[in-house]
Amino acid sequence: MPQPETHTPEEGYRRGLSVRMIRMMAVGGAIGTGLFYGTGAGIQSAGPALLLVFAVAGLAIFVISRALGELLDHRPTSGSLYEYPREFLGPFAGFLSGWTYWVTVCVSCAAEVTAAGEYLRFWWPWVPVWATALAFLVALGVVNLASARVYGETEFWFAGMKAATILALVVFGVWALLPLPGPVSVPSASVANLWRDGGFFPNGAFVVLTALPLALFAYAGVEQVGLTAGEAQDPKRTLRKAVTSIPLRIALFYLGALAVLLCLRGWRSYQPGQSPFVAVFAQAGVPFAAGVVNFVVLTAAASSCNSSMYSTARLLRAIALRREGPGWLGALSPRAVPARALAASALVMAAGVGANVWAAQTAWVALISLATVGLIIVWGLILASHAGYRRAVADGRAAQTGFRLPLAPASTAFAGLVLGSVLFEQGFSGGGRLVLAVGAAWVLAVALGFRSLARAGRGTP
Repeated sequence: MPQPETHTPEEGYRRGLSVRMIRMMAVGGAIGTGLFYGTGAGIQSAGPALLLVFAVAGLAIFVISRALGELLDHRPTSGSLYEYPREFLGPFAGFLSGWTYWVTVCVSCAAEVTAAGEYLRFWWPWVPVWATALAFLVALGVVNLASARVYGETEFWFAGMKAATILALVVFGVWALLPLPGPVSVPSASVANLWRDGGFFPNGAFVVLTALPLALFAYAGVEQVGLTAGEAQDPKRTLRKAVTSIPLRIALFYLGALAVLLCLRGWRSYQPGQSPFVAVFAQAGVPFAAGVVNFVVLTAAASSCNSSMYSTARLLRAIALRREGPGWLGALSPRAVPARALAASALVMAAGVGANVWAAQTAWVALISLATVGLIIVWGLILASHAGYRRAVADGRAAQTGFRLPLAPASTAFAGLVLGSVLFEQGFSGGGRLVLAVGAAWVLAVALGFRSLARAGRGTP
């Protein structure tokens, strides 16, 4: 019986993504609305200890990204989050990782563009949220259809605007804390704000665990750099540089910004639902602070969805080429863009917008729960794939790369413990138990789908 023709996930792509683009995308893709708005709730919950929570989560994310970097150095592929679990853990692991990440990112993008519609109402409150969200999807779809280079250039500037805002906050904060002469004046600024109101753990040490999910998911998107391998110029060198730059950028953009926020004002002055950035800039008398930060957050939402469209299209094409998805999704446009996979992803994102705006609240909560547990599943499979790769090297089945994850397997065990702690914490809340239940139902559904494909003789080695 003749074997079906197979194709590699990176086959047919053009290498239009430069080192400059991918290095910015590596961290820019993870700077979403959570950092600009979500940290208000985190500060109220954990107080200054949120800085420690973000440091622990950031270290775990570095381990995950560096583990992925070692796998990419072993074999660069645009379907990385699907291909490596398949190669080192087995076909079902790849099937689970690929489809879980695709659905997770589609749901997350739907949430981001819906939020973008809400942010736009700051200026035009009469514009329907659904109309704005769909307009964003169409515009970003056009950008992604143009070419990988156009996408990369657009995302570079999106990420640059987010990074510039955070750098402005850090410079502003250092200026106020020293203090230096000039227009910047924040009377409440003091490093002592980190401990003088109830200590560093004002709500107890256990809140470090309860705040961990918020901090961890604020970094979501760092792993998307792994899906650029098929279109990166000199992929091994480019991806090494991108992954190596992540720790410094996490320290500056996340920990630096959060430390400044906590030093400029007492932690009790930040409120859930209010951007800490707006609060700080407004207190200092920066004109139009709310409007400026709202524009940046709007850009952050657009940037996150832009990256989501790119990554879901490449991942879905990789799945299709393995005959574990509809084969017609594997086609490329004349511009070497997976246009059909992109269109399918955009349609699911649009359906997600509809579910968010019109469907019963329980349906949307279930989707968000799936996205939450989906990230844990995919990150966990990256760590497991790395362990599988190391076993293959030890057995002589794979060559050792020169770009190794430091302190493995202890470092991978640490990151796995952090992910496990999030699942453990979820079991103590009603919403968290829903997350776990939805995750279990999803894994069962994927297992049944995989079994059906196997019986039909689908899939390739």
